Amino acid sequence: MRRAAFLGALGRFLGRVLGRHRQVAFDAAAVGIAALDVWLRVVPEAEPYNYVLSVVSVAAVALRRRFPFLVVLITVPGFLAGWAQLAAMIALGTLAREQLLSTQTYIGAALVWLSRFFVWPPAEFAALDWKTHVHNAIYGCIVAGMPIAIGLLAHAREELSARIGELAASRERERMLHAHAVRADERARLAREMHDVVSHQVSLIAMQAGALRVAAADPNAKQVAGTIRMLSTRTLDELRQLVSVLRTTSGDDSPQPRVEDLAQLVATAGIPATLTVQGPVADLPAPVSGAAYRTVQEALTNVRKHACGAATAVVVVADADQLRVEVRNEAPEGAIGSVDGAALPSGGHGLVGLRERAALLDGELEAGPTDSGGFAVRVTFPLFRTLKP
Repeated sequence: MRRAAFLGALGRFLGRVLGRHRQVAFDAAAVGIAALDVWLRVVPEAEPYNYVLSVVSVAAVALRRRFPFLVVLITVPGFLAGWAQLAAMIALGTLAREQLLSTQTYIGAALVWLSRFFVWPPAEFAALDWKTHVHNAIYGCIVAGMPIAIGLLAHAREELSARIGELAASRERERMLHAHAVRADERARLAREMHDVVSHQVSLIAMQAGALRVAAADPNAKQVAGTIRMLSTRTLDELRQLVSVLRTTSGDDSPQPRVEDLAQLVATAGIPATLTVQGPVADLPAPVSGAAYRTVQEALTNVRKHACGAATAVVVVADADQLRVEVRNEAPEGAIGSVDGAALPSGGHGLVGLRERAALLDGELEAGPTDSGGFAVRVTFPLFRTLKP
């Protein structure tokens, strides 16, 4: 990604440099062509002002991009009383390219036409016959019309290039949006398939636990079977709630777990756990309250997986500015894992998901072993989120 960003920045820099150099080359070529046109048409017996006006017209061509209308006005005397015809035509074409068919363009075209129609000095113009005047008028229209046509064509080409660039960018955005939509659909499909598979397996567990509860004679076994059935049923309900969000477009209006539901969660966790809640938790924002519940739920699940039987303390503290949640367990006694010593399945994504959930709410999550050999999960959620510039 860094390499692509560097290459992109380098390409934009080279494009700007080459663009400036190309404009300089075009300006130099325009001045050179205008100067060559004057040099090839110089008359030895001409007056000094003819030379001065022609040279000034050629020099003014270099400023045609910055002051197009002013350059047209400067080149007209050099065309009328000198030999700077191409200089006036180049200036008029630049004016049409920048201003299109504006009032300034019409004025410039009239002046260029007049310069081609009128012959300097006036005495020579008066001596011409009407056929020559008509001929000069026709060629004046060509001399004035051709630069305007070329200027309008150049402007249309630039507009077309800009539109093509915008269209390419729009297609790229559309492609990215389509890719995001495809990924979202695929994730929803996988989530639904996961729900179907997991719900089937958990349903079998709940059925087997119910049968064991009926058939077992030992009271402890009956209690364990009842706990397994209750946890399986709750897991199915939560899976249905999560998948219902994916299957609807307007969101899920079903009630989501909150901090107030932690007492039941801790009581049915299957491990020796205590809950301490301090501060006004009833008025917490729904996303923060739900994230706190999910954090405690995931932490208790990790305790059951990796430190079964360890004493666990859940502390929730709410104040005016933030909500702090901590789940701390002591070092486990005996084998680590499940009761029979077999490790429970774990994808290793629980803490990653909690950290991403906290980041979405501008929160911070810390997780790691304690000095006493246990493990602690701490998360802090701000209750008032600030907008980032």
